Amino acid sequence: MDKANKKNEAGRRGVVASLDELVDLRADASRLGNPPFQRARHALSGPYISAFRGGGIEFDEVRTYQPGDDVRCIDWRVTARTGRVHSRIFREERERPVWLGVDLGPDMHFGTRRAFKSVVAARIAALLAWSARDRGDRVGAVIRSAARIGEHPPSCTDSLLFALLSDLAQGTEAHEDEVPETLDESCERLAARARPGCQVYLLSDFRDLEQRGRECLADLARRTDLICVAIHDPLEAVAPPEGRYRVSNGRDICSVSTGGRAFSESWAQDFVARRQALTEFCQSHRIGLVSMATEDEELDALVGPSLRAGPRRAA
Repeated sequence: MDKANKKNEAGRRGVVASLDELVDLRADASRLGNPPFQRARHALSGPYISAFRGGGIEFDEVRTYQPGDDVRCIDWRVTARTGRVHSRIFREERERPVWLGVDLGPDMHFGTRRAFKSVVAARIAALLAWSARDRGDRVGAVIRSAARIGEHPPSCTDSLLFALLSDLAQGTEAHEDEVPETLDESCERLAARARPGCQVYLLSDFRDLEQRGRECLADLARRTDLICVAIHDPLEAVAPPEGRYRVSNGRDICSVSTGGRAFSESWAQDFVARRQALTEFCQSHRIGLVSMATEDEELDALVGPSLRAGPRRAA
């Protein structure tokens, strides 16, 4: 890559997530270890050691024969040695696809620290996809962007994973003001495809989530292990100092004036109210929630205690 291309790539970093960047995250994904909420709440959950016992291929223990044990599982060597009938017990392996719901709509194309919210969402989705793929899980996604609504059925093949990552990269480049469907509709699309017992991650700022979408997520949480990753920019939580600022959406430039103390307090209270409403909703429906800012490192948010203990930031 020549100097001009390197400079252009550096200038775009944080505004657009390139395919190369998302592919390179595979090395970081190995640091995730076990996925958040790995211990499933549902009987149909994934290829992890299950609390249910059956005739799978994962050997568990040898114990004294009990009425109802399959006679084909009798361990004759232990039986002969001890003089008592013993059975070999196995734990079932259960398939557990991972579904990603990624919001790359117009509101996500904003950021004042390190990266746009859309880029942060794409990076987190890529980390989760690589981590799941390296564990042997199938990964599917519903990607909402201005370019199109991307649907990717669960798969563990390299070709389909690269197609998913490519769709994420293209979604961060699309800066149109309108998207083909609302966030609520994308949630419905995701819920219709995620089967019971799946691990589901929904990445968004949740500004556009309405009652219809909340009802859909409540239903999804009853059937799957759902985690919401709420992404915000620090400027959304704390108003800038009083003054006049020039802002741009990439095409147009305008000036915005900010007021004094009353303006700043109202700004902060609006953010706190929205985030508190989301927190209470997730808690009432046993939905995992992590809150992260665009200035935070994506990997830190995923490996920290936030996905188990609730929001990382006091919202």
